Amino acid sequence: MLESLSTIPTNSRLNSPIMDMFHEVWQKYGGEKGGFSNDETELKFKKRGLEMLRRVVENPGPIARLSIKIKKDLPNFWLSEEEGLILCGKIDWLEYIPEQDAVHIIDFKTGKTEEESDSLQLPIYHLLVSECQQRKVVKASYWYLDHDDGMVEQQLPDLEVARAQVLAIARQIKLARQLQRFTCEDGGCMHCEPFERILRGEAQYVGTDEYGTGVYIVQKNIEEEKTSEII
Repeated sequence: MLESLSTIPTNSRLNSPIMDMFHEVWQKYGGEKGGFSNDETELKFKKRGLEMLRRVVENPGPIARLSIKIKKDLPNFWLSEEEGLILCGKIDWLEYIPEQDAVHIIDFKTGKTEEESDSLQLPIYHLLVSECQQRKVVKASYWYLDHDDGMVEQQLPDLEVARAQVLAIARQIKLARQLQRFTCEDGGCMHCEPFERILRGEAQYVGTDEYGTGVYIVQKNIEEEKTSEII
């Protein structure tokens, strides 16, 4: 919802009926399509979404300033053309800083927990933005919409270090796919478990998403709800 605002001219962006737009967008993801097992759960998440939008409307920060839009539905580049490795991903928001003719990467966080310091998300974003548009990246921030009125600036990852880290993992993924051997380093973790439940037939098939990927509902237990994120 917020990402779509970047297509609206800056001087009229905040005049848009944001709450009405949210209700309209929600229609595409309501019910089983959004992974909601019942109306009560859906209403709870919808209220959270509206509260996050209210926070943005009252404290727009970068939303009210100039932004940049990468001209690709899914930004991507050759991480290693000779090895057939492409890095792709979507960035929530790119603020344009005119005095420096530079870019500020902003990632909207909707979960209750904060990103781990060793997360590869910012290194991946830094690589993507640097390769998919011409301006220099000078800043990166997280905006925890669930509880913060403003952004939390992050240390900008070194590009060469980021490239080496991501390339090493990409090679591991490629090898695992070639060998059809997918082993979890932790012997089964929270990230693997939902997919294992799908394979065991413990999930409800809903359909496919915009990229043609299968979408399933996996029922969460009470303990899982405490740290739930939408995958």
